[in-house]
Amino acid sequence: MIKTRTVKDSMGELEVPESACYGAQTQRAIDNFPISGLVMPAAFLNALARVKLACADANHKIGGLDDDRYRAISDVCQNMISGELDSEFPIDVFQTGSGTSTNMNANEVIAHLASRNSSIDVHPNDHVNMSQSSNDVIPTAIHVSASIACEERLLPALIHLENIINDRAVELQDVVTTGRTHLMDAMPITLGQELGGWAAQIRGAVERIMQATPAMKKLAIGGTAVGTGINAPEEFGDLVAISLEEQTGLRFSVANNRFENMSTQDSAVSLSGQLKTVAVSLLKISNDLRWMNSGPLAGIGEIALPALQPGSSIMPGKVNPVVPEAVAMVCAKVIGNDASITIAGQSGNFQLNVMLPLVAYDLLQSIDLLASAARLLADKAITGFTVNHENIKNALAKNPILVTALNSVIGYELGAKIAKQAYAESRAVIDVASEMTDISREELERLLAPASLTKGGVKK
Repeated sequence: MIKTRTVKDSMGELEVPESACYGAQTQRAIDNFPISGLVMPAAFLNALARVKLACADANHKIGGLDDDRYRAISDVCQNMISGELDSEFPIDVFQTGSGTSTNMNANEVIAHLASRNSSIDVHPNDHVNMSQSSNDVIPTAIHVSASIACEERLLPALIHLENIINDRAVELQDVVTTGRTHLMDAMPITLGQELGGWAAQIRGAVERIMQATPAMKKLAIGGTAVGTGINAPEEFGDLVAISLEEQTGLRFSVANNRFENMSTQDSAVSLSGQLKTVAVSLLKISNDLRWMNSGPLAGIGEIALPALQPGSSIMPGKVNPVVPEAVAMVCAKVIGNDASITIAGQSGNFQLNVMLPLVAYDLLQSIDLLASAARLLADKAITGFTVNHENIKNALAKNPILVTALNSVIGYELGAKIAKQAYAESRAVIDVASEMTDISREELERLLAPASLTKGGVKK
């Protein structure tokens, strides 16, 4: 039997594990929501601790919190920020929609440890939750956690991926290969140009994330229960934002309209939409890599991805494109998370959104997954792939679409006949064109030079 201690709240007494630092409201939530076993992410708990620390700082400066209680609360918040207390937050993600259970979990843990460490009475509601409500604390923690995660994890990872792609694009700028539209042969392109398109996708992703994050730095704190700021001093929210900026280096501020910031999750929905776009970009790049790597004999076989592990339990020697496949699954999850966040975002009824824990969980998971996937794709796929020059050269020489370069000289109809015959006879276009036109071999070599055909449309 687990040893317990008796605790009480406004609804009465109940037992909690003797070793637990949380109290009655946390235990009620543990009992009420045995749903998934999923708990709030560490990044969210870190941000929640920072919010509690900032609130204690603001209350102390205003004069509502005495020196001893301020120091006691601050010390515990620092421990929570470091992750030492994560095990004290066992409440399921699928809980009360306001996140009140998680807010009270933090209040109870902080109050219990602050009281024990200082030998003074620290109350979870009266002191730790002073000037606050779950209804402004949880939306604030969502914004703070997502802002930190984007700044410290996602943006650096995307920039790293962009740099790796650009490096390979420069390295491969003179490798001419067959372009493809509809998965069918098209006009030539260089591998440098192809990778340059990927790099531009990732640059666009960085810019879109940077455009979405300023709204996440606008905070609901100070709105308390419904946005009016009842029980909070007028300057409280601004002081909390200043404290959070000092802690993180990020420029937080109070929302222009706290009614909007508490009743909706529009900013989170917007950021999630940009995360979905990042996922779509990574999925496109991953699938291109898989196609280019396909084979080695019966596929396209333009490149060979690094061989990382055996690919089959029955076929010896088989090696699969495991990193692009893993990244593709990440992208599918992020796209699914965006659908969940979209539904959660419209669940703002009157003055409060009531799917806040789900928004926090899925948003932070998407950010974390994309950051990890971007680095994985850069370091274990794009950095190390090798180019099969012979395969590229052979396919390019027999590409019937090269005849497009002769359109302005011989016309579309004759060009089509040359392309069809070259394909039917598996011959090079230049050989067939030499037989079916009066253009000199020297001129045909100039007109059909694959490298020169990749320069059309380049801005001078």
